[in-house]
Amino acid sequence: MSSLFIKLLLIISVASVSLLATVKCDRSVKDFTQKNVCIPTKMDKIAITCYGGASQEIALFMGAETIIAQPSVDRFQEFLKIYPTLKNVPSAGTFNDVNMENLLKLKPDIVFVGVTSTPTNDRIKEMSIPVFTLGIGKHRISSLLEEFLHVGAILHKEQKAKELVKYWQTNMDLIDTRISKIKPADRKRVFYTSGSGGLGSENKQWWGDEFIRASGGINVASELPMKGSVSAEVLSIWNPDIIVMSTNKSLNSPTNELINNPSFKTLKAFKNKALYHAPIGTFWWDRPSPESILGFIWLSKILYPEQMHDIDLKTETKKFYKKFYDYALSDEEYDHFFNTIE
Repeated sequence: MSSLFIKLLLIISVASVSLLATVKCDRSVKDFTQKNVCIPTKMDKIAITCYGGASQEIALFMGAETIIAQPSVDRFQEFLKIYPTLKNVPSAGTFNDVNMENLLKLKPDIVFVGVTSTPTNDRIKEMSIPVFTLGIGKHRISSLLEEFLHVGAILHKEQKAKELVKYWQTNMDLIDTRISKIKPADRKRVFYTSGSGGLGSENKQWWGDEFIRASGGINVASELPMKGSVSAEVLSIWNPDIIVMSTNKSLNSPTNELINNPSFKTLKAFKNKALYHAPIGTFWWDRPSPESILGFIWLSKILYPEQMHDIDLKTETKKFYKKFYDYALSDEEYDHFFNTIE
């Protein structure tokens, strides 16, 4: 056994004993896995080891001061305008690629992790660091709203969490009410592609389906047995009214494949110039985060402009930013959220 490996084991053992001796639990809160997590009384240092809106969620409740480690958020420039100090926060790794030695050096009071990285999450727990599992990559609307309440409770921001959930419920009810008289046969049919591997689709088990359904549309890929790329022939058969594409640049963009394929020119979405990139605010509006509700409003206005004509998205977005981020969003900043395809 190498001397370096022995030294690392000693570091981990000593740190674990030290943490075990000093952590004092305030109360327990259920995480995404429905396990009760003992929340420490001291909450000055928060580490995050997952992407997927976790930093946005915690910053909304606590601000940036308590986050001592997180994956890079450089791609979300609006987020960094609101919380500029987060640009300099280091990363201890993500999901199952976490540097345990670096994490220990940071001495976090609690670590927020993703549900898909169980092996690494368990290793962090073994070091006697409190671990709270978020539903990154597995959320439905109901679980996301429940998570807001739980994270708000952890961070002693229960009232703000309740206000956020109420905002979501009020606006989802508004959308439902406005489109309730539209017959199922007349609902707009939507193809949403995250772009992972060509024309990626998401069936009813994934957030893309929630995004479309909560906005009043019908997901053409809902009944597929699994998510994944679909062929040009399948998309032509579906012939969607609207096509929405994720703007996640880390994925393979489907834009060129859609626009440069002559067989798609006959699709309703092309004929009606109804191809859209999903907006980006502090996070992607088509993925789960506190801000996702604005994505529902955005898409519902595209799908049903007559029923939603009096809802001003810019005004609503500015209200959200002021209420929940305490940030005065400018017209220019708002305009940068959008990149509609002509």
